[in-house]
Amino acid sequence: MKVSQEDVKKIAHLARLEMPDSKLEEMQDSINKVLVWMEALNSVDTSSVEPLVHMTSALNHFREDEGKVTLDRAQALALGPDTNDTYFKVPQVIE
Repeated sequence: MKVSQEDVKKIAHLARLEMPDSKLEEMQDSINKVLVWMEALNSVDTSSVEPLVHMTSALNHFREDEGKVTLDRAQALALGPDTNDTYFKVPQVIE
């Protein structure tokens, strides 16, 4: 399947891309190369290949989600640049 310059213009319009006429031939060649590559992939026999869910066989090993206190208020406030005894102070953003 070959793509014409009119096809390239239509694709550019659908993708909301500005395509100057000077780039039409270059884009046409590029799209046609991709289509040739896709045809080559379609010709490969994959009937004996099982579908994959993931590319690797590695699994995620998740830990149990358990709540615990790791930083108390005083330690957390000590990390802030400007605090009072209870809160972090931040610049006012609403007037």
